[in-house]
This record gives sequence, structure tokens and C-alpha cells, in this order.
Amino acid sequence: MKIAIDISQTVYGTGVGRYTQELVQNLLNIDKQNEYILFGASLRQFLKLKKIKNELVNSNKNLTFKLIPLPLFLLEFIWNKFHFLPIETFIGKIDLLHTSDWLEPPTTKDTKKVTTVHDMLAYLFPQSSHPRIVRNQRAKLERVKKETHIIIADSKTTKEDLVKFLQVPGDKIKVVYLAASSQFKPQDEDVIEKVLQKYKIKKPYILSVSTQEPRKNIQKLIDVFENISKLRSDITLVLTGKKAWTTYEQVSTDKENIIFTGYIPEDDLICLYSGCRVFVYPSLYEGFGLPILEAMACGVPTITSNNSSMAEIAKDAAILIDPRSDSQLTKAIEMVLDLKLEDYQKMVNASLNRARQYSWAKTAKQTLQIYKDLVKLAEINPTMSKDEKTQKANKKEEDQNNEQKNNKQKTTDPKKNQIKELTL
Repeated sequence: MKIAIDISQTVYGTGVGRYTQELVQNLLNIDKQNEYILFGASLRQFLKLKKIKNELVNSNKNLTFKLIPLPLFLLEFIWNKFHFLPIETFIGKIDLLHTSDWLEPPTTKDTKKVTTVHDMLAYLFPQSSHPRIVRNQRAKLERVKKETHIIIADSKTTKEDLVKFLQVPGDKIKVVYLAASSQFKPQDEDVIEKVLQKYKIKKPYILSVSTQEPRKNIQKLIDVFENISKLRSDITLVLTGKKAWTTYEQVSTDKENIIFTGYIPEDDLICLYSGCRVFVYPSLYEGFGLPILEAMACGVPTITSNNSSMAEIAKDAAILIDPRSDSQLTKAIEMVLDLKLEDYQKMVNASLNRARQYSWAKTAKQTLQIYKDLVKLAEINPTMSKDEKTQKANKKEEDQNNEQKNNKQKTTDPKKNQIKELTL
């Protein structure tokens, strides 16, 4: 099977780019049978694409790259708006194409298409993005609705939003969760201290990681913190993340106890997570909320919103609050700050246990199975109806599973280790 994946978005260092790079790397780790073609287009960031190519090269011999020095806005115009010139023009014949964030190229008739949709911001919070981005996303999603055979959603929340806003049939959408990168884990104290000195941060501190835009609700956190700090002058609020496209900036009267770091490298970010007293993520909406798992993987007690995917991902391993409520956010922060060591350690353990339930290997395995199932349906009999193909494929898979169980029954221990989630 020839599988093409668009990696153009990896050059921007966003959550979507991280998703693509982690997915591809883990697919290559677990799949040595299928052939992968990684397509990427950029003009200004073409050297970054070549660097990412070098990072992704591994022992998988069935891997080729098709990198094109073309500006994305040109392909956006050709593919998303007018929708001509199939991607096979650039990369040759393929069995399946996986797209995600920005481009939705047409394909030839026999090519199957999988698309990952990370969120529905273009419909729910259009003011959070540049108008051009909103137009492009809506145009792309309309193509996805009409042409994509299987949509992968980061969360049940995103799946429900796809059904609600685009009227996509629920059985066409598969939920596959993301994960924190394996680099996110508790750090040694001496390593943490070096990074804190670099950014002139003193313990104890509260950390929040996000782009600076209204949807992230950071102004609410600033207002709450300023009231808390009147009685707790030793605590600092650290806000990390790059500015969004708007001229929006958070307003603070506390110039001493609030630190804006801007965007920082991943290695430094891991140390900031590991050193903070509590991580706060009061966003108004997320399609997934990757920083929640990153913080938890570093063993940090977490406070996040009780809406959209955040409650779905964190569950009871975090303190869930109404992000519009000053009193709830204040009470949650003060509760963590006042915890005794034993109770604080329970929150640390809950965070670590929750993060362990997600992995990029699991994400890649589930994604690969979607590829296989989709192409298998097409190969059974092109003249069959969709229901007939599904029934036959399910029967074949059931027979294979039963055979595997019978073969392994004598040698496999049926007991599995399970992580017990702590109730906070």
C-alpha cells in the first residue's frame, strides 16, 4: 500500500505540526511493510522542510520525500478554492492520502482519502483567527465533507462538532487521541534551576502555556492572579507562548509578579512545566488541549476548563472549573497552593497516571488500522455496496482475530496491568 502524508504544516512549530511529525515518526517505527511518501510544500520555510526530512529519516527503506518549493498560498488557491490538479501530479500514483491542517488537494478516482480535523475554530471562534485562515479552513472543510472517506477527530468533542456544523455522518468519523511527546517527563532539579535562571523566574510559580489570544482566556487568569497575589506576594505567574495574529495583548498592573516569556524552545518548556507549582489552562474551547497532557506528563497538578475536549482529556486527574468564573478559578488555584505534601503528591501521581494512558505509538497504531480498513474495503469488491463491503471486511477481521486468540491462548497471560486513576 502506498500512503502519502502531507507534512507541510510541520515547519510552523504548532500543535498541528507536532501532531504530524509525531504521527509520521511513529508510523515509520511500527510499519515496515507499506510504502510512505511524505509530501511537503513551502517557499519561505523550505529549508525547515529539508531539516524535518533529515529528522524523520530512519531505517524504513520504504520512505520517499516529495518536497516542493512552492508557496502554500498558491496551493491553497489551486486546491482549496478551485480544486484542480490532483496531488498525484506531484507525487505519482498512491493508494491513500492523509491530509490535516491546511491543504485539501484533489486526488484521482481510485485514491482513498483520510483527513484529520483538529478542531472547529473556523465555526465556533472565527474571531480567533485571521479572516483569510477562516475562509481557507471553511473551504477546506467543505471539501473534506464531500470527498474524504474517513475523518479522524482528535476528540469526541471535535467529532460532535463535525456532526453538528457540517452534518458529517457519525460513522464516517473516527476518534484518535493525541499524546504528549516522550520528551515530556519530570526533570532533575538542577536542570530546572538553570532554565529558571535563564528566564529570571523564581519559585513558587503558576504556569500557563498558550498563544496570546482571547479564546485562551489568559486575561481571566491574570485578573484572578492579581487578586491572589495581594495576599501571597511570594507567588509568580509565568505566561508562555507566542502572540496570535491579532494585536490583542493581556493587560496587567502587576509588573513584578507576572512574567511573559513569549515562545520558548521545547527543552526549556519541559523544565518550566516540571518546576511549576500548578499548571492552569482556562481556555474557552479546545479541539484537544495538548498542553494539558504535556503538563501532566511532567507530573504537574493541573487546573483546566470543564468544557469541550479539556474535560474529556483530563477527566478527574485535573481540577475542572468554569473558565468564565472568577470564584471557581480562584478557589482552585488557592486549593492547590495550600495542599499538604501528601495531598499534593496524590495530584502529581494522578497527573502522571493520566498522561500514561496516551501515547503516540497508540495513535499511530489506530491510524494505521484506519488506513488498512479503508483500503481493504476498496479491494474486496469495487462493485459491492458500502454495507456489503463493511460486513465482509468485519467477518474477515473477526475470523483473523479468533485465529490469533486460539494461537496465543496457551502462551499469553490474560492478565493486564491497568492504571488505577486517583479520585481527587
